[in-house]
Amino acid sequence: MNPIKKIFELLEYDFSDAGKFAKLGPLFDATKTFFFLPSPKNKMGPFIRDHLDLKRYMSFVIISLLPVLFFGMYNTGYQSGLARGETLEFWASFLSGAWVVMPIIIVSYGVGFFWEILFAAIRRHPISEGFLVTGLLFPLTLPPTIPLWQVALGISFGVVIGKEIFGGTGRNILNPALTARAFVFFSYPVTMSGNVWVAGADAVDGITGATALAVNAEGGTSLFSTLSDQGFSLSNLFFGFVPGSIGETSALCCLIGAVFLMVTRIGNYRIILGGIAGLIITAILFYFLPGTKGTWADAGPLYHLCAGGFLFGISFMATDPVSAPGTNPGRWIFGFLIGFLTVILRVANPAFAEGVMLAILFMNVFAPLLDHLVMKHRISKRIPNV
Repeated sequence: MNPIKKIFELLEYDFSDAGKFAKLGPLFDATKTFFFLPSPKNKMGPFIRDHLDLKRYMSFVIISLLPVLFFGMYNTGYQSGLARGETLEFWASFLSGAWVVMPIIIVSYGVGFFWEILFAAIRRHPISEGFLVTGLLFPLTLPPTIPLWQVALGISFGVVIGKEIFGGTGRNILNPALTARAFVFFSYPVTMSGNVWVAGADAVDGITGATALAVNAEGGTSLFSTLSDQGFSLSNLFFGFVPGSIGETSALCCLIGAVFLMVTRIGNYRIILGGIAGLIITAILFYFLPGTKGTWADAGPLYHLCAGGFLFGISFMATDPVSAPGTNPGRWIFGFLIGFLTVILRVANPAFAEGVMLAILFMNVFAPLLDHLVMKHRISKRIPNV
C-alpha cells in the first residue's frame, strides 16, 4: 500500500484549502479513507471515543445486509423462472436475479453519491459514509421491475429532501432510505403498490400477481387456506420463496441480519425486540376479535411477522441511530409503537396493505418527543436540591 500512500501524499496539497482543486477536497478525503484508516486526531466533533469510526460502523450494517441482498438476487431470478414456467438451478437463478438487481443498486449509489459530493463540495465538509447504507437499503425496498429513472428520482429525493435539507448526516429526522421509498410509492403507485413484480429476463414490465398482504379470503373462507393455495404458506414466507420487493421476502435472512446487529451492538436490541413485541401483541388482540375471519385481522402473529417487510424495516431502518430515540425507555416505546401501527395499518386500511413504512416514518417524527418525555420524567424523579 506504500505506493498508493505516496500518490495521496503527492496530491494532498492540490486538494487542500490552498490547492487548485480545493472544491474537490471532500471527494479526495473520502477516497483516501477508503484505502487507509482515518487519522485519530479530530479537530472538531464528532470525536472518536473508540476504534469504531463512522465508516466501520456503516460497514457492519452492510455486512448484516449481505444475506438479504444475496437471497434477494436469487429469489428475483427464481421467481422470474417460475413466471416463465421454468425451474432454474441455483446459480442460474442467482445470476439471472443479479442481472436485474445490480443495475438498481448501481443507479442508487451513482446518483446518491453525486448529491453527496455536490453538497459536500458546496458546504466544504467531508463526504459522509452514511450513504453507504442508504444507497443499499433503498434498492432492497424496491420491486425488481422498477424503472431505473424512478430509482434515480427516489434516491435524489431521499438524499436532498430527507437528509441534506436538514443539514446532512446526523441532523435528519427521517430515515433517508424510507423517505426515498415513500416518495416513489406515492408518486408512482402503479409501479410500487397493489400487485407484484416478477422480473422476467426478457420482459421489461414483468408479470404481476397478488402479494401475500393483498390476499383476503372471500365468503368467510379461512385466510390461512387461501394463502397456502396461492403459494404463501408460512414456510414459504419465512424462507422467502415468494414474489415481493428485493430484500423483504425472506424473514429468515432479516432475522440473521438483526441478530448480527444486536450481537455487535450496532443495532439497538430494544427497538427490534420492542417492535416484534408490539406486532405480536397487537396481532393476537385482533385475532380474538369477532367477525374478522378471512381478513388480515385474523392472520395471527406469525403471518404478520413473516409477511411483508416488517422484519426488514424493524431490523435495518428503525434502528437508524439518527432518526430513532436516544434514551433506552424511548427505544422500547418507539419499537413497540412501530409494531402496533404496522398491524393497525394492515388491518384497518386494505388499500395500503404494507404498513411498516408509514409506521417507521411516523415514529421517526415522534422520536424527539419520546426522548423529551423520558428525560422530563427522570428529572421529575430527582430529589430537589434545596
